[in-house]
Amino acid sequence: MQMLTTKRFMALAVIVMLIMSVFTFGVYAEDTDTAVIAETEVVTETLEATEEAADDSGDRFYATFWALVPPVLAIALALITKEVYSSLFVGILAGGLLAMNFSPLGTIDAIINDGLISAVSGNAGIFIFLVILGIMVALINKTGAAAAFGKWAKTHIKTRIGAQLATFVLGVLIFIDDYFNCLTVGSVMMPVTDAHKVSRAKLAFIIDATAAPICMIAPISSWAAAVSSYAEGTGYSGLELFVRAIPFNYYSLMMLLFVVLITVMKVDFGPMAKHERNAIEKGDLFTTGVSDNKAKEELEVNEKGKVIDLILPVLVLIVVCVFALVYVGGILSGADFITAFGDTDATVGLPWGGLIALILTIIYLICRRVVSFKDAMACIPKGFNAMVPAITILTFATTLKNMTGLLGADVYIETIMKGSAEALSLFLPAVVFLVACLLAFATGTSWGTFGILIPIVAAIFDPTSSLYFIGMSACLAGAVCGDHCSPISDTTIMSSAGAQCDHINHVSTQLPYAISIAACSFVAYIVGGLTQNGWIGLAAAVVATVGFVVVVKAMYKNRKV
Repeated sequence: MQMLTTKRFMALAVIVMLIMSVFTFGVYAEDTDTAVIAETEVVTETLEATEEAADDSGDRFYATFWALVPPVLAIALALITKEVYSSLFVGILAGGLLAMNFSPLGTIDAIINDGLISAVSGNAGIFIFLVILGIMVALINKTGAAAAFGKWAKTHIKTRIGAQLATFVLGVLIFIDDYFNCLTVGSVMMPVTDAHKVSRAKLAFIIDATAAPICMIAPISSWAAAVSSYAEGTGYSGLELFVRAIPFNYYSLMMLLFVVLITVMKVDFGPMAKHERNAIEKGDLFTTGVSDNKAKEELEVNEKGKVIDLILPVLVLIVVCVFALVYVGGILSGADFITAFGDTDATVGLPWGGLIALILTIIYLICRRVVSFKDAMACIPKGFNAMVPAITILTFATTLKNMTGLLGADVYIETIMKGSAEALSLFLPAVVFLVACLLAFATGTSWGTFGILIPIVAAIFDPTSSLYFIGMSACLAGAVCGDHCSPISDTTIMSSAGAQCDHINHVSTQLPYAISIAACSFVAYIVGGLTQNGWIGLAAAVVATVGFVVVVKAMYKNRKV
């Protein structure tokens, strides 16, 4: 089979995105035009409220299809031009113009105040944590521990499959937070995967596939805390809602299964196949975007460095960050561990724990005489500089989300969902999954997506119905899926940073995999909805995922990857 080229696949992905948008808009238009008797009052009231809000703000684009145009434009440009900064800025500019009715001064004011300043202040804690991790990576690199770990791995991890599975296992074990997962797994496993000629694109994919998906099925995680915070009014406690939705979160579960299957069966397709072939045959880990030689030059060798100098700082970081998270959640004030984790704030806890871990690491390395105090201090600006691209992209992406918020994307999606609930009935879990995918893909945020949809799903499903938790799981799974696919997602950006992979390379190679599992999950939600049994839907998801990999393996059987 002729391999699908990157450009063709990106064009196809954009077309699919636009078709989904048009379909969603069509459902909304059809429901409001035909005025289905069972839904007329709800839709009319929602539309009247929307129109009143639009009149009050003077914004004729508020809560309409135009609310999704800026992120779709930014994503399309990023995939076509492979240049993320200008693409995001164009999306931000388009969002500002629409939100301010093309007023030049109003647009500038919205972009600066509601966009950039709000993005920086809202993400300040995450920025601090990123810088701290960048400094720790620079310190570990300075000790020569990364090179020592690479040598150790050569004697203990002897195959490419072993290197990829080890990366997967570490990603699963670090289930506390997706940001923490992305950057920690990347810094620890990069020497191992590089030694076994695993492309950086493949490393970035494995990191991304074990970041949000594992956090979304781990009861003790920042994601569980976020979901719990939106559970008010659902009829269940936050943790109970999260735990009971886990078995039916088909996308997260199937993505983890998919990583294991393609690794063990040696299956790669789409743009990823090219990256893997170049890594194996030419030793080119990047294909495009970054020089392999440059990366090798940056890997310092220090005879004093040992594997423990890499492992110990990472373990300290994990332990201290876990304590910091529950401390912020109030564990010292009498709360139990689960409650404290549910009430924590990752944007405060992670930098809190990261700073302590950094100080302890510097003291340890100086006492070990692996690095001098001067060398340790020199790693501070070096680590900061390494994180500037990720911070810049995250700032622009958050600004774009803010512009989308000004345009009332959440109100628009709520109108669609409430307007089509009765008409779609048993197909509603699959529709919820699609809408969540669309919203997360367009806005680049899982948390924002399920924050919008959880109250809506709770309102349109009967809490005593067997479809309730299937629908709630579809909402969470779709949020992860859309986030996984989106170039402006913070988790996608962090995965690129963690693997030191060109961001567009990561997005273009990951899209075929994410869309494939999304299709399998969509079929499973149809089955689960029709049978009103989530376990049958789970079985369908497993069959679809395994069957897909087997078919692709047969189609690529003559290609060694």
